[in-house]
Amino acid sequence: MKRSIYILLAILIALSACTKVEKTRTSGTDTIDNIVHHTTTYFVYGFSFSQAKLVSNLGTPGSDIIVYVNVDNFPARLTLQANNLKPSFFKVGDFADETAAITAFNNLKAFSATQWTDMADPIIANQVWIYRSGSDTYTKIRIVSTVNETRQTVPYGECTFQWAYQPDGSLTFPGK
Repeated sequence: MKRSIYILLAILIALSACTKVEKTRTSGTDTIDNIVHHTTTYFVYGFSFSQAKLVSNLGTPGSDIIVYVNVDNFPARLTLQANNLKPSFFKVGDFADETAAITAFNNLKAFSATQWTDMADPIIANQVWIYRSGSDTYTKIRIVSTVNETRQTVPYGECTFQWAYQPDGSLTFPGK
């Protein structure tokens, strides 16, 4: 009887140790917007490339990018902003149509950025950007579509983007 209990206990321990760890994705297509949420403080959801998901800009770690509607310009324009206190965006280019933008995004295997900017400004469909994180990892971003309108008297912005993240710090995609 004791032997049966030990065998059963060993099986239960072995089964509990066999948890499947999901690998974090390093590319995809996602959407962020500028809707302000409120619990005890106000926040927006941005996107974290290292976590591959929407996260609060107040979280730890917080989001890498958020979308912002710059109403100081007329017409108002959308920007992507970073939360790492350094110039983080490099525009690869504006492309005439979706096919050209997809081709440029897919063919972007290595880059050399000459001048980083504080924000991706303005963002419109068919652009390709490079994002540099605070820890010098890089993500290539293709702007798929944007929404820039007023909803219930509040400026609303939305950006759908395709992305590929390389966490190794090299200047090549998908990595070294």
